Amino acid sequence: MAVVVVIMTHEAMIKLFSVDIYCSGEALKPTYYIATLKFYVNRKEHSNHTLEHHYRVDIFNEAINCQLMELDHRFNDNSMELLNLSATLDPNNANEHFQSGDVCYLAQKYYPEDFSDYEKEILKMQLLHYEVDVIQHADYKQLKSISELCQWLIKTRRAANFHLIYRLATLILTLPVSTATTERSFSAMSLVKTRLRNKMEDEFLNDSLVLYFEGELAEKISLETIVEDFKLAKDRRIPL
Repeated sequence: MAVVVVIMTHEAMIKLFSVDIYCSGEALKPTYYIATLKFYVNRKEHSNHTLEHHYRVDIFNEAINCQLMELDHRFNDNSMELLNLSATLDPNNANEHFQSGDVCYLAQKYYPEDFSDYEKEILKMQLLHYEVDVIQHADYKQLKSISELCQWLIKTRRAANFHLIYRLATLILTLPVSTATTERSFSAMSLVKTRLRNKMEDEFLNDSLVLYFEGELAEKISLETIVEDFKLAKDRRIPL
């Protein structure tokens, strides 16, 4: 039985060949083989890998590993714990048992500077009433997000009764904004502080980034207003 080995380069079009095998002058049924491909790295070195191995190991698995590393870097253990604890206040989880202990743990671990020790004790008491007065309310099950929950608490004037829970919910809502702002800051810094502006001081860089981020507000400010504010900021010998 003879096996045909096809040697092809990266630039050639790869196909699967049907090999007819004839043995002792008798015709047999065609037998199909996946050709062994030798991908030449250079004139001296080459690798005896099949086409399946090339796409599965060298390309597919490598791409999956890069995606997993990026996800692990972006969503580490602390981030996942923060998201899971924050989901306790999500109205979409109304059918599940309310875990008041997770809310207290969220405030204690991730927001220690926003709640005093006395407020943490009051938070435990508010959660007991919150579970009866809010979660079991018929309108609560119609809410779809934490943002709608905050609006509903203000609308029904329950935000004053559960002010600590409302504060914690508003802190949770700032998570996407804070993350996006940080990523956007690094992207904008490479645009504002270029190679020709490498001697830019921190204060001037900060002011430039603020104007870059708040471009919509900056467009509404007229030059006459800037000149007027600059003139009133300090007395000068020569009037502007």
